Formats: sequence, C-alpha cells, structure tokens
Amino acid sequence: MCGIAGFSGHFPAGFLDRANRAIAHRGPDAEGVWSDMEAGVGLAHRRLSIIDLSPAGAQPMASDDGSVVIVFNGEIYNFRELRAELEAMGHRFRGHSDTEVLLHLYLADGERMLERLNGIFAFALWDSRKQSLFLARDGLGVKPLYYATTPVGIVFASEIKALLQAREVARTLDPIALRHYLTYLWCPAPRTLLREVKKLEPGHALWLREGRIERHWRFYTLPFQQPILPMPESEAVGQVRDAVRLAVSRQMVADVPVGAFLSGGLDSSAVVAFARELSEQRLQCFSIELDGEDARREGMAADLPYAQAVARHLDVDLHTIRVGPEMADGLADMIYHLDEPQADPAPLNALFISRLAREHGIKVLLSGAGGDDIFTGYRRHRALDLERYWAWLPQAVRAGLATASRHLPARPAVLRRMGKAFQYAGLNGDARLASYFDWLAPEGVDGLLAPELRAASQGENPLVASLAGLPPDTPAINRMLYLECRHFLADHNLNYTDKMGMAAGVEVRVPLLDQDLVALAARLPVEYKQRGAEGKWIFKKAMEGILPDDVIYRPKTGFGAPLRAWLHGPLKESLGDLISTDSLRRRGWFDPDAVARLLEADRTGRVDASYPLFAVLCVELWARIFLDNVPRQTSERVE
Repeated sequence: MCGIAGFSGHFPAGFLDRANRAIAHRGPDAEGVWSDMEAGVGLAHRRLSIIDLSPAGAQPMASDDGSVVIVFNGEIYNFRELRAELEAMGHRFRGHSDTEVLLHLYLADGERMLERLNGIFAFALWDSRKQSLFLARDGLGVKPLYYATTPVGIVFASEIKALLQAREVARTLDPIALRHYLTYLWCPAPRTLLREVKKLEPGHALWLREGRIERHWRFYTLPFQQPILPMPESEAVGQVRDAVRLAVSRQMVADVPVGAFLSGGLDSSAVVAFARELSEQRLQCFSIELDGEDARREGMAADLPYAQAVARHLDVDLHTIRVGPEMADGLADMIYHLDEPQADPAPLNALFISRLAREHGIKVLLSGAGGDDIFTGYRRHRALDLERYWAWLPQAVRAGLATASRHLPARPAVLRRMGKAFQYAGLNGDARLASYFDWLAPEGVDGLLAPELRAASQGENPLVASLAGLPPDTPAINRMLYLECRHFLADHNLNYTDKMGMAAGVEVRVPLLDQDLVALAARLPVEYKQRGAEGKWIFKKAMEGILPDDVIYRPKTGFGAPLRAWLHGPLKESLGDLISTDSLRRRGWFDPDAVARLLEADRTGRVDASYPLFAVLCVELWARIFLDNVPRQTSERVE
C-alpha cells in the first residue's frame, strides 16, 4: 500500500521528488524514483511496507533485463496463486511481494493480466520495448489514480496534490464539476474541480506514449448486467456467509498485524467476526465515540455501546478515541487529504480512527465499507421500494406531490426526509431514480452559483447517462445499486476511506467489495436484498448465529458528525470567514448575495441548509489550500 506518481512527456526531473514529498504520508517507510529523460518517462513511489518488508519489495521495481519498470499501489489478494502459476511457467522471483508477481504477470500476459487480478490497485508500468506507459485502476475504484494533460505531456499520481507539483498543470476551474459538488457533495468520475485533472475511472486503463493518450478502455464492468439467479433462501444465505468469510480470508494476507474498524453495525461486525476466526494474533479493533449533546440532538444514535457488545461477544480488543466539538478543527486536514471538496464530515471519523490505529502499531485496517452498496441499506433504498405505493399515479398528481413536498418544514428530521423522498416525484424513470442522490435541486444549485457560471456548468446528468448502459429490464433496486457502486462508492466512500487511512500511514482494506462477493450480490433475487422495510435482508440472515440479533437488526445510523450543530457552534467563525460576501466575491464562483440569504434562512431556522452551506465552505477551503496555497492549521498530534 503506497503512493505513486510519474509522467509521460517532458517534465523537469525535480517533479518526481516534489511529487513524492507531497504524498509522503502514503508511504512513510521508503521512497524511490526512476526516470529515463531521453524516453520522456519518470516514475516515483512512496512505500508503506505490508508484504515483503525486505529491500526485495522496494519500488520502482524493474524486470531482470530492465526493460519493464513498475510502481504499484494496492494489494493483489490472489498473488500467491498467480505466483505458483508463473513459477510453473519458468519465472523466477527475487522476493515474495505481490508487486513482483504483478511485474511477471505482465511479462507473461501483457495487458490481459488485468483479467486475472483479484485485488485493489493503481499502477503504472513502463515498457521500453513499446516505449509506452501502462496505467490501470481496480474495478471498484478502491485505490485512487488521477492524471492531468498539459502542453508538455501527462502527469499522474495517487493524489491531486502530487500532480500540482508540476507547474505545467493548469489551475482552471471545471464549472460542471463545481455543479456536481454542490448537487451530490462529491463529483462523479472522471471530473474534478480542475478542468485538466481527471480521475481514471474504476476498471479503466490507459496506454500513454510520448505524452499523449494512445488508448483508453474499460477492462472491468460492474456485474449488474448478469441475469438474476433464482435460488432457495437457505442456499442464498449459505452462499453469502461463505463468500463474506472467503473475502475476509483473502484480505488478511500481510506481513504486519491486521486490525479492524468496529462501529457496532452489521458490516464492520461481520468483517470482525470472520477476521477473528482467521487471525493468528488477538484481533485489535478501533472505534470512535462522539461526545456531547450535539450528536444526540441530531438523532445520531450512540454506536459505541454496540461496538463494545460485539467486542465482548467476539472476544477482541477494542480501542476507542473520544472526541467532541473540537473534532471540527480537523476540517482543513480533511479537505487537504481528500484532494477534493467532499462536503461530508464523515471522513473525520475515519481519520481519527486511523490515527488511533497507527498509534497502536497497526498498519492495516479492515473496513466494513460497501455492504450498503451491494446489499442495500441506505434510506434511499427503502424510499425506492415504497414507490410501488405511488409511482403508478398520473404524472400530474406526482408533480403535485413534489410541489407539496417543498413546503414541508425542515424540522423534525422525519418531515425533512419525507420532503426529500417526494421532491422529484414528478420525474419519470431513470431521472427520478438518479435524483435520490441529489442533495441540492438543480434550481438550488443555479441560485448559489455566480451568474456567469450557471450556463457554463450545465451538462448531461452523469448518473442518468451511466444507467443507459444497463439492460432496460434491470430491476430498479439493482439500477440504484449500480449507481451506488459506480459513483457514490468510488467517488465518495472509497475516496475518503483510502485518503483518511493513508493520511495516517494506514492501509484500509474492504473485504465486502471482493469482486466475487460483488458478483454474487448482483445476481441475487432483489427481494433478498431489500425486503419491505428491511435492508440488507440476506446479509442479516447470513450473520444470524454469528452475531447477536440486537446487533444484526439494530436501526441503521450514519457514520458522520453533528454538522448542523457544528455550523452554529465550532464552525460558526470559519463559516463566516470562508463564505463571507467579500471572500465569495473575490473567488467569483458563487453568488455572494444568494449565499448570504441562505445563511440567514438557516440561522433563523426557516430552512435546514446545513449541507449546501457546508458544500460552499468546503469548496472555498479547498481553493484556499490548493489554489491560493494558504497554510492550513493542522489537527495532527505532535509526537
């Protein structure tokens, strides 16, 4: 688990060293650079030693004849099986790292190697025989990879902050991406807030030659196009249980101790249950407790008692970090490490837990991320299921429902959620389904943007466009889960899971996103996923007898923070500075008067605009950090 960077084209040699320093947190154990300036190629690597801690695992790594050089970030979970096959073919290895297996697999199979990999990865491989550079990112997008086109070539890296070490990368705003950050609180790939900086989409690969993209293709497609496979409930339960156990087993491979997140929810508890079975040492688990009345007032149930109950039930050690409103001081750290202005405080939880794990000597954490995205579990899945009671109404009646929903009060939370559920009732088909991901309606976004950006930010709805590739008879819940996996998971949850872990020098693995498990979940009958009000039904049945029922069937809680209270408390001063009329006018991206009116309406309780305001705040904070180079106050502990 590491950080990578490099270029194809004509960049100063100093770029590699600067890029490596920018992502030093991703690999505190070692670093390396390699370049061939005559060929116009360079590779940089920061190492977090997990498998093969010896110098034989160091990168950049070259083939025996030096013709092929690789830098790799991630883990290949089936590398031992692949190595055995390669050895049978005559390949000889110097060490026992998965990087070396990846290198030899390319020598044996070329780009077809991608079909053989079970793991999480982003890598760059230079083939001097082709004078070309090969980039690829894993199918679910667990590991990040960005690239930027410039007049002198292409640079790439695990994080945007490394790309910006190349002065040739333009700092030009992408207005469409800005609209997306306000609409969703995150931005669907391939866009970022910078027009020339792109995310390599999950399951995609590139060939670069002489500073240009020679070929760009998708090698992995999410398995929602496969037919649904009818099977008895008992058989489905057994298959899910076995698949989760196998996925956890695959991801326990490491030459350092492996720990786990434990929130007390179903997903993390299931991962811990199987990891405890397989761990050769006493399993170390980590959780967070949000202190204070703010969380309780916002309806956030306390997770810690459930985490403690699971730890007792499974006989594992649980380490807890307790934080209060001072947690908000980490906002600048969060945005810096995210690389993107994601307007969600949840990454702070992951950051604080990862730091706690590293303090206890743990460099690998297993996460329960992904369960809601493949089996259901979010409120929007239940809302979609409830459409059967009203979606048959004439369009005019549904449009009336949508209009009425906009007049519901923002408090209590149940009325706010009801308003959101019917906000787009007048839309049809995929447009309505995709709207469940909107945090702010199009007219709301237009109202906040500076007038000169409103037209420039218009574009095709990326979520609706994604659904166009699915067979028309794909069930609605599977269509939504496809969007969860392709967009929300990759561009939101996995982005912050990776970045917050790596900010602390911790590798986070996600067993519930094992490709075989994802494929199994996609072909299960839909009634085994969302059954009435019960989300993740099949997963819950699979864990009966392994976890306590009150853990399995506890009400779902969000992995977040009391944002509304923060904006009226510890973040009030920052909010006033970052989104002040003068600040927004200087930036020129937002309408200062519209933001001021929204802020006043939120403060007086007429509307709940917490997340739209937080989105504006995060965008401005991101711009100050990455464009203005304003020093940030850090919440990192001083040793």
